[in-house]
Amino acid sequence: MEIITHSVEETELAGENLAKHLSPGTVVALYGDLGAGKTAFVRGMARGLGSPDRVTSPTFTIVNEYNGNIPIFHFDMYRLGGADELFGIGWEDYIARGGVCVVEWSENVPDAFDGSEIKVDIEKLSDTGRKITVAAAEQVLF
Repeated sequence: MEIITHSVEETELAGENLAKHLSPGTVVALYGDLGAGKTAFVRGMARGLGSPDRVTSPTFTIVNEYNGNIPIFHFDMYRLGGADELFGIGWEDYIARGGVCVVEWSENVPDAFDGSEIKVDIEKLSDTGRKITVAAAEQVLF
């Protein structure tokens, strides 16, 4: 599925719409260049999962947790050297906790995924325009 957005608000709305169809234990792997809108997409996801929390990039903390109808574990792999470091901080424990795991910079940890994740690629088309491509092993309707 491909979505074109024209503003940060539309990018957030795309994330919100996707999140409404997610279940506990879902992994969402985000791909996109710096400034593509990954964190904006996650802000929308958090809203879609009923979180009142402020969503920020976890670049320096590696993972942020947000409360909601389903907890959200928001990872940023920009500074990690590979999947071993992700497993070292308890990746499997986060998955087992029954929340939605959202991973920015997924290209840095390809070995962490088993093929069941939802892949979201965000491409910057202009200052405000984005092309968001969603691919999943199973159909996700939104």
